[in-house]
Amino acid sequence: MVVSAIDELARDCLALRVRLIGRAVTAVYDRAVEAHGLSIAQVNLLAALGKAGPCPPTKLGDVLQLERSTVSRNLNLLLKHGWVEAVSSDAKGVRDVALTPSGRRKIESVMPAWRKAQQQAAQLLGTEGVQAVRAMAGSLGQIASE
Repeated sequence: MVVSAIDELARDCLALRVRLIGRAVTAVYDRAVEAHGLSIAQVNLLAALGKAGPCPPTKLGDVLQLERSTVSRNLNLLLKHGWVEAVSSDAKGVRDVALTPSGRRKIESVMPAWRKAQQQAAQLLGTEGVQAVRAMAGSLGQIASE
């Protein structure tokens, strides 16, 4: 029996399955942190900035493998709330950003909700799924492997 291209894609596409898993896990975290006025993407941006120290937004994009527009959009919100500050800029815009003391406090305040989401995500993925995600992510990003 010949399998059609549509059937093969629907049955075998790893990209589809990874995206479905990603959306499900992201939703768990987003629901948990939304009461803090953040998305999990913004929490991760704050954490990456805290880990990297003052740096250009492009470095955050590289570390988190995000597009420039995504970093810019999220950084603008974080700057507006005072959780991140521009530590240097020029006529072309922000050159370096840094986590503020308020940003550090924000991360601390989110941690109980994040920990609850972490447990829920681990349940969703199962022990083997968590181990597989950690192993795969370890080879993809600097923050994920540190």
